[in-house]
Amino acid sequence: MTAARTTPPADLPRLGLRERKKIKTREAIRSATYALVEERGYDATTIEQIAERAEVSPSTVFRYFPTKEDIVLTDEYDPLLLEQLRGRPVGEPWTESVRQVLRKAIALGMDDDREVSRLRTRLMVEVPAVRSRMTESMSVTGRLLCTALAERTGLEPESLEVRVTAMSFVGALMETTLYWAENDHRDDLADLVDRALAVLEHGLPRENA
Repeated sequence: MTAARTTPPADLPRLGLRERKKIKTREAIRSATYALVEERGYDATTIEQIAERAEVSPSTVFRYFPTKEDIVLTDEYDPLLLEQLRGRPVGEPWTESVRQVLRKAIALGMDDDREVSRLRTRLMVEVPAVRSRMTESMSVTGRLLCTALAERTGLEPESLEVRVTAMSFVGALMETTLYWAENDHRDDLADLVDRALAVLEHGLPRENA
C-alpha cells in the first residue's frame, strides 16, 4: 500500500516461531537497506552491503526479496487490506470503506516511522526502477480489492466491472502517493487520499466552483 510498516502491527494474529523469525529477518533486511540508502544513495547500495549490514547472506536477501526494488516496496502486511475491508459494514458505500481502511493503514505507517515512509515514496519518484516495480506490485493490491469488491457485490472478481472499479482505486492511490512525494510531503497523506477518492466519487471539480 502506501506507507509500509517496519514492525508488525499490534493487532496481528499470533504467529508461530518460524513465521516470527521470517518477519524479523525481512525487517532486518529492510532496515539495513533504508539506512544504507540514506548514507550512500540508492544506486550505490548493493545487495552485498545490505546483507552485511543485516547480518545475513546475500542469498538470504534474494530469498526474501527477488530484487532490490522489492525491499523498498514490499509491504509485509498488505494482505490485511482484505481482512479490514471484509470487516466494514455491508451496507457502507464502497468508497467509504476504502477511505476508512486506507486512513487506518496510513496512520499505522506514519506512527511506525514517518521518515521511512517519506524515504520510500521519494525513491518511487526519483528511481525509475523503483517506480516501474511499484506499478507491477500494485497489481497485487488490485487483486485484493477485486476479491473484496466481488464479495461485497456478488459479482465475479474477474468481471470487467469489478476489475475496472478496483484498478481505478489502485491508480488513484498510486498517483496520490507520487503526488505526496513530488510535493515534498507537505500535505497530509490521508487528506490527499480523501481528495483522490472524492474525484472517483464525483468527478473533477469545477475550477470556479
